[in-house]
Amino acid sequence: MVNDNMMTFELQYTDSKTNARAGLMTTAHGQIETPIFMPVGTVGSVKGVQVNDLMDDVKAQIILGNTYHLYLRPGLEVLERVGGLHKFNAFNRPMLTDSGGFQVFSLADIRKMKEEGVEFRSHIDGSKLFFTPEKVMDIERSIGADIIMAFDECTPGTADYTYAKPSMERTHRWLDRCIQRYQETEPKYGYHQSLFPIVQGCVYRDLRTQSAEYIASKEAEGNAIGGLAVGEPTEVMYEMIELVNGILPKDKPRYLMGVGTPANILEAIERGVDMFDCVMPTRNGRNGMLFTKHGIMNMRNKKWEFDFSPIEEDGASKVDTLYSKAYLRHLFHAQELLAMQIASLHNLAFYLWLVGEARKHIIAGDFATWKPKMVEQVSQRL
Repeated sequence: MVNDNMMTFELQYTDSKTNARAGLMTTAHGQIETPIFMPVGTVGSVKGVQVNDLMDDVKAQIILGNTYHLYLRPGLEVLERVGGLHKFNAFNRPMLTDSGGFQVFSLADIRKMKEEGVEFRSHIDGSKLFFTPEKVMDIERSIGADIIMAFDECTPGTADYTYAKPSMERTHRWLDRCIQRYQETEPKYGYHQSLFPIVQGCVYRDLRTQSAEYIASKEAEGNAIGGLAVGEPTEVMYEMIELVNGILPKDKPRYLMGVGTPANILEAIERGVDMFDCVMPTRNGRNGMLFTKHGIMNMRNKKWEFDFSPIEEDGASKVDTLYSKAYLRHLFHAQELLAMQIASLHNLAFYLWLVGEARKHIIAGDFATWKPKMVEQVSQRL
């Protein structure tokens, strides 16, 4: 294994009244201040956002790509010839790749589970694919992200115990195979890649406890919490986060996968989560929903028709003061692509602002009083 440029994590501050933390991750492609939100670049691009805007306006410190989708398009030959995803998409900051485990959940109608791995039907052309833990490690080596995820099964939040328990146990066996393959192989592009295992166990306290203990025993460079925000009640999600973070090592980053709303993120930060990703800022933005410091706006609503004030007076993105609410509403009704671009930029910049503000308040020591007010603000409809 390459040991140069191994990822480090420095826990800098811990809130005295909650479990909120501020830290600093260092990777071969740069540093990441936590808590952090990672824009989702599923196929190597964050939908509707150019890389220069992503870095300069959104101020993204790390983005996420998806192993399953990148394997299909552009394919490993393209990525290996160019020297990895960083060189292909021109994002020269840290990246993380999901393992494809979420596709086990989301593509349930076109996949078959086996102990060896998962058989998929490509959503593009219907061709057969077979992902094993070993193959996933090889694919993630070829993509070249700084942080790579172990192959897991993401169970639905409504799964019964008789399904969730063997699913979790299979995820643990797959993890052991991922670790073995990871240790047998070298990074392809001369810099270190960190492998994060994933805690599963659905909504069952004993399974989550068992899984968190198993994952913690692997002494990985960081750890992830999967299988949440997939149909279970929100309060149950918070309960599982709190339980798992009480077991995972405090000196390693904790990544909550696929979560969520601004309020979800603040609640999870309070419970000790360091890293987040979610498609919500861009997906909801493309459909006219803007998240702001003062609440949620539906930009298709008639109430904005003659509102010529900026999208957000004190917004985090340069587009917020450049364009008016009335203009953005007009663009959505005219079905202009610019509407989706503006909304995506705004929402991503807001999410990065939000976690940045959380960090500031953790460091200042007043996170516990700031957070409830902010949750109320960002959750209201304008």
